[in-house]
Amino acid sequence: MIDKLEIHHLRILDALYKFGKLSAAAERLGVSQQAISLQLKKLRVLLHDPLFVRTGHGMAATPYAKVIEPHIHQVLAGISAIPLPDALAPDRIERTLAICATDYTQQVIVGPLIRDLRSAAPKVKIIVSGIEVHHLTQKMQQGEIDLTFTSDGYVPVGLVSEPLFVEQYRCVAADAAMLAGGVMALDRLVGYDFIITSPGIGSFKGSADAWFERQGLRRNVVMSAPSFFMALDYLKQSTMIGFIPTRLLPCDGLFDIPLEKYPPGYEVVAAYHPSANNDPFLRWLLGRVRLLLPA
Repeated sequence: MIDKLEIHHLRILDALYKFGKLSAAAERLGVSQQAISLQLKKLRVLLHDPLFVRTGHGMAATPYAKVIEPHIHQVLAGISAIPLPDALAPDRIERTLAICATDYTQQVIVGPLIRDLRSAAPKVKIIVSGIEVHHLTQKMQQGEIDLTFTSDGYVPVGLVSEPLFVEQYRCVAADAAMLAGGVMALDRLVGYDFIITSPGIGSFKGSADAWFERQGLRRNVVMSAPSFFMALDYLKQSTMIGFIPTRLLPCDGLFDIPLEKYPPGYEVVAAYHPSANNDPFLRWLLGRVRLLLPA
């Protein structure tokens, strides 16, 4: 039944992924809530799955809906990237693009994007700034920042976010002796001192702490670094251990410590102000970003 899917079906799924509510999805697409509900019923029949189920906070994606989510986004991104005759000529566009990004997304996303833009849109000037924690929505509304690349948890209320990929963690340290014994058990792991990364505002509470608590364990965080790159440098000069995104590894001077299990990864997203949703250059740009992402 996949061949019976239409573009408007994909846009409805995309809106439900983003907002998790029929009313918000209807508002985004400019249709009635009843129309969204009717199309969702048709999609459930076509795909033989409930897709979204009601919860106390809206609509939650089913396991199958989560599996197909990146495929839906990829198809829509490909459609958005299709140029229309004389509608968009990137090589002739003259504008300034202001990007706000974490150190990690600057290396993984912004670096390859800049290299691509120098060829595809050479008249576009680019400003890259570190991640904004405060007033990001206001700055985007005022046009000071066009686009931000960050993790899903750092997107303020009022911005539109589009998932790009899910990043996973690895555990690294400078002490090769930690490799002795093969795969390290978690109860042994928490005996070491940890460094965490907390951009913007320093904190000794990291994203993995709740995961450790669910294992019945508590780790000892002794340092908070402002970026993953500084965390890598501090790890090289100490006996601490830390969780680092896989796309920043391997790293000279650090060893990958195999664990029996790892904390869940995080979703990397592109976010922008709703007023920029119909910006043809921005839509083209996000299409290029997805094409440039590493596998």
